[in-house]
Amino acid sequence: MDAGRMARTLSRMAHEILERHPDPRQLAFVGVRSRGVPLARRLARLVRQAAGAEPAVGALDISLYRDDFTSLAAQPITKGSDILFSIDGRTVVLVDDVLYTGRTVRAALDQLIDFGRPARIELAVLVDRGHRELPIRADYAGRTLATSREEAVQVLVQEEDGRDEVQLVRKQATPVPQSARARGGAASKGAAGSGPSRRREEAKGREAGKKRPTRTARARRTRVRRGQR
Repeated sequence: MDAGRMARTLSRMAHEILERHPDPRQLAFVGVRSRGVPLARRLARLVRQAAGAEPAVGALDISLYRDDFTSLAAQPITKGSDILFSIDGRTVVLVDDVLYTGRTVRAALDQLIDFGRPARIELAVLVDRGHRELPIRADYAGRTLATSREEAVQVLVQEEDGRDEVQLVRKQATPVPQSARARGGAASKGAAGSGPSRRREEAKGREAGKKRPTRTARARRTRVRRGQR
């Protein structure tokens, strides 16, 4: 999806929202950081251009509400939430760039409820890529993509990345550190040399290390045996 198609997609989404909610003053767009925030602002401007009134716009930082919070860094970097208006009685449209498992949206819902009691919460996403793990769906989806879990959807926006684009890329396998490969190679060599073949080599070495008796020693032994007779 290039910049032109992204612009048309957002325009269509804004008109779909207006069809359901003709009074923008009862609307609030709340973007999920980071790329959901510029998308929410764009939707709000498009609604204003079409209806003459711009809805309120806010931002959510869900870092502390994620269900994998304990696996994050000891001090995760947060940008903070920015909702400077009351959401009580409003229709709040959560805006995010990609809808995947649904866990980000669940965290956003948990945090949003801490700000008040909206009349309704809806979800708008630029890309719905499937693979849901929670019973969550988008009310407004710019585009639905059939993807595999080995692929990643990257949304680039002018405000954050310098250009508008949606990319579907294949995830790269995590490289194995060189030190780990070296340890693994040494271990495999050690394991390979500890079997029957190594025991046979050790036995050959012991046999080769034994000195064979010389001709003089054999003759001396023969004379000793004759004398004993």
